[in-house]
Amino acid sequence: MKLMSAPRPAEAGRPPRGSRKVAEPHFLERCTPLLLLALAAAASAAPPNAPANAPANAPPLDCMIQPSQTVQIGTAAPGVVERVAVERGERVARGQAVVQLQASVERAALAVARERAAMQGETHVAVGSQELAQRELARATELYEQNFVSRNFLDKQNAEVKVAGGRHEQAQEKRSLSRREVELAGAQLAQRTIRSPINGVVVESFVSAGEFVDQKPMLRIAEIDPLRVDVLVPAAAFGQVQVGMKGSVAPELFAGTTHQATVKTVDRVIDAASNTFRVRLELPNPNFALPAGLRCKVDMGLNLPAPPPRNATSAVPPLPVAVPQASTSSTASVSTAAPRR
Repeated sequence: MKLMSAPRPAEAGRPPRGSRKVAEPHFLERCTPLLLLALAAAASAAPPNAPANAPANAPPLDCMIQPSQTVQIGTAAPGVVERVAVERGERVARGQAVVQLQASVERAALAVARERAAMQGETHVAVGSQELAQRELARATELYEQNFVSRNFLDKQNAEVKVAGGRHEQAQEKRSLSRREVELAGAQLAQRTIRSPINGVVVESFVSAGEFVDQKPMLRIAEIDPLRVDVLVPAAAFGQVQVGMKGSVAPELFAGTTHQATVKTVDRVIDAASNTFRVRLELPNPNFALPAGLRCKVDMGLNLPAPPPRNATSAVPPLPVAVPQASTSSTASVSTAAPRR
């Protein structure tokens, strides 16, 4: 039995004689089609000649429709509520009476003041006394010139004329003061009637007839013509919003409808936490068609810088990694030589 000799060290890694080598496709040859597809997709996604950070029209901003002002009506004088003239949700006009307090005492005081102002008896007495003193002074002067009376008598008549004139002035002053008292009583009576300071609607009523009120509010009234639109604008648009600009307001409740509003105030301080600043617009509402408290969208045609573009490498989808096979499998050996015996 013949023993087969071991292969030489130099021939250990070589294929046997008479075999032919079959090479598989190279790694780059396999990856080239995928690379070309990825580059084509990235080129079609990015617009040609697109400038970096180009300004773009900002989408509509969130906003809130609020009453232009809201007031809580109180009373300057304490008293008992006699009646409430309006209900919640009712429209009121400026100067309209909304609450009436009990005012019987004030009405009586006004009547007394008017009677006192109408009295003229004291004035007539003062006028008569002054005229009498003047006539007596004239006679005393004639008698003094004829040496029938002394100088002291003439001086006394002069003093009587001055006193009568003072009484007349005093009566006139009292009558003028009486007229002022009429005005004071009328003002005190007017305080018992509470009137609306604005045009609007009654939002809430806090009192009812018979309650005693002193410093507590009685009614809350909101002015909804015009309305106020508050919007937070990104700080990047600071300087674009100016007073007098127009904005298109679209309430969420009434989809598909827009209303024109005018910018009234622009904050000059940017909120560092939200990186925004507040803008307030005025929205006319003559027929009270829009209620207050609605969410809305407002478009003022602002241009905001676009976000920075992504890196080119991030735009290309990752390539599949082809792991090359081991050398033992990358080359196949086909033996044609006959086996040794």
